[in-house]
Amino acid sequence: MKKLAVFASGRGSNFQTIFQHIREGYIPAQITALISDREKTGAAQFAAENRIPVFVVKPDDFPTRFAFGEQLLRILNNQQVEFVILAGYLKKIPENTVAAFENRIVNIHPALLPAFGGNGMYGMRVHRAVFNSGAKISGVTVHLVNNEYDAGPIVLQKCVDISDCPSPEAIAEKVLTVEHQVFPEAIKLLLENEYDIANNRVMIRKSGND
Repeated sequence: MKKLAVFASGRGSNFQTIFQHIREGYIPAQITALISDREKTGAAQFAAENRIPVFVVKPDDFPTRFAFGEQLLRILNNQQVEFVILAGYLKKIPENTVAAFENRIVNIHPALLPAFGGNGMYGMRVHRAVFNSGAKISGVTVHLVNNEYDAGPIVLQKCVDISDCPSPEAIAEKVLTVEHQVFPEAIKLLLENEYDIANNRVMIRKSGND
């Protein structure tokens, strides 16, 4: 059973969904840490209620990104973490942390990358951009994390018909429902299978159950 750390900056709805799928046996894993850059978040409260260790690590408390990353790695190593799940985490992961967990940091983005991604594109900013573009299709992308915003190898994508959405808020609500379906599926896929990276895609090589 793989040990996971979840990074979250807000209420943690995806975190809660992942936890529920673990508890039901769908995802073969254990969450051994919740890491946040903020105190008193919904995610941290949920973690505490479910006896998951909570660590608040603020980037601004460190002189360099490298030092910030070193602290993250100390926590991850102490908690024996094998995979990192970014569930609404708003800070860029330091390069040394990315290197130590190469192709083992998973993020979800509320649009079909590479469209509507990049620095500063998160949450309602994404949905407003999609709405203002006039697009009739949006979606969800689960990808591995590299040193560029929203540019890592894609694990799964799913389209969402937003042609009937009258506002960015309506898009957000519709997309979030699909996030809660796709994120657990992608995590399960990565944990249960061996995979390679080709053409910036995650290619499943061999089932861990074979």
